[in-house]
Amino acid sequence: MPARAQNPISVVTGGAGFLGSHLTDRLLAEGHCVIAIDNLITGNTANIGHLAGDANYRFIEHNVSDFIFLPEEKIDYVFHFASPASPIDYLELPIPTLKVGALGTHNALGLAKAKTAAFILASTSEVYGDPLVHPQKEDYWGNVNPIGPRGVYDEAKRFAEAMTMAYHRYHRIDTKIVRIFNTYGPRMRLRDGRVVPAFIGQALSGQPLSVFGDGSQTRSFCYVSDLIDGIFKLAVSDFHEPVNLGNPREMTIKQFADEIIRLTGTRATIEFKPLPVDDPKVRQPDISRAKGILDWEPRVRFEEGIKKTIEYFRESLAAPR
Repeated sequence: MPARAQNPISVVTGGAGFLGSHLTDRLLAEGHCVIAIDNLITGNTANIGHLAGDANYRFIEHNVSDFIFLPEEKIDYVFHFASPASPIDYLELPIPTLKVGALGTHNALGLAKAKTAAFILASTSEVYGDPLVHPQKEDYWGNVNPIGPRGVYDEAKRFAEAMTMAYHRYHRIDTKIVRIFNTYGPRMRLRDGRVVPAFIGQALSGQPLSVFGDGSQTRSFCYVSDLIDGIFKLAVSDFHEPVNLGNPREMTIKQFADEIIRLTGTRATIEFKPLPVDDPKVRQPDISRAKGILDWEPRVRFEEGIKKTIEYFRESLAAPR
């Protein structure tokens, strides 16, 4: 990579994914050189096609659950974002999900240790499981079923957090942990099983929106640019405990379905289906820590962000295949 010596060098695992590709764009805009690593099991090169020819960007197709070797002497940041992250993905890929949370995190931490780099772990609100505390604060230990179908993702992330803190305490690695709540925006996969692309795709295709249970379960939706801003601020901070990043504006799944129908202008209806096992009944971040330490809070209004996302999926569905 013919980068200028003074440019920070960042490694992004999962760099062709939804969040990894947006993070890459932000790092490049901040003057970083980026080495993206992805095995494309859920990532997509379409997310990074616009970076072709950028002298400060390099893509490596590799599974980070295997040893990571990079010849660069100097690496400043390792962002570990590799993992299946939607219910469809981690239910179809339970072993790779567990492996990337355990072996992948170990390998990424080993890279950070070898290069004396800062390490940023993409954790998740799923570490709280089906929470008994609402809203969720970082000092809540969670209510997770370790042997349920969702346990492969929840426990992989909980183990990744434990390993990250062990490397911080034992090896004195500069680590950060971001607990990501529901995030949406362009580059999400249309059929990845998460509620935002599912509802938008169904509405634009004139299909009924699949609401699980009675739709009373709640979620809090954060637009991707807000999330990435918080991640960048955390990466350059001196804080090492987990930090919630998300939008505390809470709504029920039924309310969200009604909003998608209204904003897409379709005549789609709602179809109620059985609630999946261990599906969280509430999800809302307490972002007091992010406000106080990072001076961060989301700024993109829901209607503004969801309109941009709808337009992205509208164009995706209209594109020739």
